[in-house]
Amino acid sequence: MAEKRDYYEVLGLNKGASADEIKSAYRKAALKWHPDRWVSGTDAEKKTAEEKFKEASEAYSVLSDPDKKAKYDQYGFAGVDGAASQDWSQGFGSLNDLLNNLFRGFGGGFSDFEGFGGFSGSSSRRGTSRASRGNDVYVTVRLTLEEINSGCTKDVTVERMRPCSVCGGKGTLNPSDVKVCPTCNGSGQVQHVSNFLFTRSVSYSRCPNCNGTGKVVNNPCSSCHGTGVVKQTQTIKVNIPAGVQQDTQLTMRGEGDSGVNGGANGDLYILIEEIPHSRFKREDANLFYTRVISVTDAMLGCQIDIPCLDGTQTLKLPAGTQSGTVERLRGKGLPSLNGYGKGDLYVKILVWIPHKLSRSEKDAIEGMRDSSSFKPDPTREDRALFEKESKFF
Repeated sequence: MAEKRDYYEVLGLNKGASADEIKSAYRKAALKWHPDRWVSGTDAEKKTAEEKFKEASEAYSVLSDPDKKAKYDQYGFAGVDGAASQDWSQGFGSLNDLLNNLFRGFGGGFSDFEGFGGFSGSSSRRGTSRASRGNDVYVTVRLTLEEINSGCTKDVTVERMRPCSVCGGKGTLNPSDVKVCPTCNGSGQVQHVSNFLFTRSVSYSRCPNCNGTGKVVNNPCSSCHGTGVVKQTQTIKVNIPAGVQQDTQLTMRGEGDSGVNGGANGDLYILIEEIPHSRFKREDANLFYTRVISVTDAMLGCQIDIPCLDGTQTLKLPAGTQSGTVERLRGKGLPSLNGYGKGDLYVKILVWIPHKLSRSEKDAIEGMRDSSSFKPDPTREDRALFEKESKFF
């Protein structure tokens, strides 16, 4: 038998966590390991989800009770083994009420957690079919830096399940063809009872005959084959805020697959893919650009035009500009996604040294070789500045 893990470790908490922290941690664990979310997984994944869910629920049943928590904090498992055994000796019969009470504390009844994961202890509601939330849908949108800089509206093509237009989402043209599932008697769940020594365990799983809907269709719609939903390809407009970046995820609530039996729609998630720019490199809201100038412009000074996302900016370089110098244009980067300010544009200057010279050019430069003006100044820190800033390029 595997060694039981510390209850605080199970919920990812530190000892002494508050009641709100315990409830919040359990809510996250329960949502993650809800067995209904793993119905399409492998048998191993389903078993792991069930064990994790049971483990988190057992931890919560102790830590949410002040008396049990105090005993557990003082004596460990020895202080609550009896209580834990009593809580779990009848399987998962009490989890439905526990979860409904828990999630009501977070601002709603969460009725679709009825029979949470198929482990229901409430017999009063088993006669109704369960609503099923639609699946989430994911799409990728590719953006240029110019679009990211200003924000934009994109037409996005989405494939998602939508109510069948032929049968109106009912699964059949004749409502009388919808019958109560004979396997689960309309509950959407089937019961499993096992006995071991003096312990009787009762659990519930999704009905395989009706897939948890509690209904079967005798004469299914030829378009949706009785499911009530069909795959549709639709184009929708998505507003992209300025300042997004690679792997930013935007959410459109209710724009995913349609729910079943009145269940809520899933969500649409838009994943941003940034198209590499031919001139700029990006780091958060800052942009980086490299410009090559001639050695004469570097020695004498010059003005150069720097391309920016919102136009052209003139940059004045002083005489004696060194190769590797980095100039900053404030506010010429990208806007922050939160709407506060803009990044900067860093311009790295490289000096071009010609490979070939004419005889007259060589003679002219040779005459300057011994001039003090052309000797490196060891007191300058241009090299240190270059090494500091070059990491951005």
